[in-house]
Amino acid sequence: MKYSSLNYNSVATNFPTAVRSGLAPDRGLYFPEHIPQLDSQWLRNLAAHSIPDICFEAIHPFIGNHIPEEKLFQIVEETLSFDFPIAHLNNQIGALELFHGPTLAFKDVGARFMARCLGYFNSQKQEQLTVLVATSGDTGGAVADGFLGVQGIDVVILYPKGKVSNIQEKQLTTQGQNIRALEVEGVFDDCQDMVKTAFLDDQIKKVRPLTSANSINIARWLPQMFYYFIAVRALQERNEKLVFSVPSGNFGNICAGMMAQKMGLGIDHFIAANNRNDAVINYLNTGVYEPKKTIPTLSNAMDVGDPSNFIRIQKIVNNDLTLLKKILSGFSYSDAETKKAIEELYKNYQYIADPHGAVGYLGLKDYLNEKDTPHYGVFLETAHPVKFLDVVESTLSTEVPLPKSIQKLMTKEKLSQEIQNYEDLKSYLMQS
Repeated sequence: MKYSSLNYNSVATNFPTAVRSGLAPDRGLYFPEHIPQLDSQWLRNLAAHSIPDICFEAIHPFIGNHIPEEKLFQIVEETLSFDFPIAHLNNQIGALELFHGPTLAFKDVGARFMARCLGYFNSQKQEQLTVLVATSGDTGGAVADGFLGVQGIDVVILYPKGKVSNIQEKQLTTQGQNIRALEVEGVFDDCQDMVKTAFLDDQIKKVRPLTSANSINIARWLPQMFYYFIAVRALQERNEKLVFSVPSGNFGNICAGMMAQKMGLGIDHFIAANNRNDAVINYLNTGVYEPKKTIPTLSNAMDVGDPSNFIRIQKIVNNDLTLLKKILSGFSYSDAETKKAIEELYKNYQYIADPHGAVGYLGLKDYLNEKDTPHYGVFLETAHPVKFLDVVESTLSTEVPLPKSIQKLMTKEKLSQEIQNYEDLKSYLMQS
């Protein structure tokens, strides 16, 4: 499999090079030159196969012989070493819980998979590499945990000061060893712009090779397909049309689901559930894509005004808006609506959701209300509610018990450095 830049001004490359580079030389995102098709009979009988077997078959065509099959299977098994249950709320709605990994967020899968791929590549080619990553909340903790202690890898995480939850901040600032955290005066888009600029800075690249662990990196983005294969496997016996509502910020998660659908996985429709950062929703409504200034919200991991992965979604549908609207709907919600959804889920189903899952629930409910034909809808619960204690507990007037891992985390010392702008980041990378 070759990977080409979506800016179409770079030479195609292979999986290891694309992973180590993060972005193409022309600053474009990498995209596979073709989307493999899986056997239809095999897809109709997923329950006959184990989860690692299914996810290995899904990811193997994108990697080929660059990782031996036995090693790749081991990477998949280690990546998926926790549960992905669906909580059925009623006969039409379920919550796919993606927070049972080590940092209680869906991004554990992509971070663990990428860390293990890079670890393998580094074992074949001894070279010190710096993973430079921007986070709006959960990516930082997942990357810090996934890459902790990986030989030959340094990690530098940029996060917007004062705009992540206390637990999120602790997860990305307390690891030590090869993990470093930088607090940025700004919003997530500022952090992401700095990361992209650093990738193209020849002065930095001469001193320390860089790659990214955001979902712009194919090794972080593509394994997010696993959630959808796992969920469809669990739901196939229902023999109903399946729709997935995805809380969407940088749009890597939902884009991976659309890739799985394109490969043949039986998903009828997707819903992009947004907070007030709704550039993609506006595009679906108007046909005009206009990046926006980021708006801070309660669902902070989705506070992205110019989502990087939307260009990949456009590629999947060949920039055909009519086709895109057949497989993707979008809704946007306020903080007040988000809180109301948290209350509704608790009152009606005794289910405690975090703000992102609550937004996903709202999108699913509104979509299903528009449909006459029966569907089974799944909203993605992307983070444990404990990561947003201030919002959840104040909304529900109830206490959410802290898992033991989080209790231990909260006693650790925060280790971070504040930066103001790109020049500060460059100085840090050149000197440290």
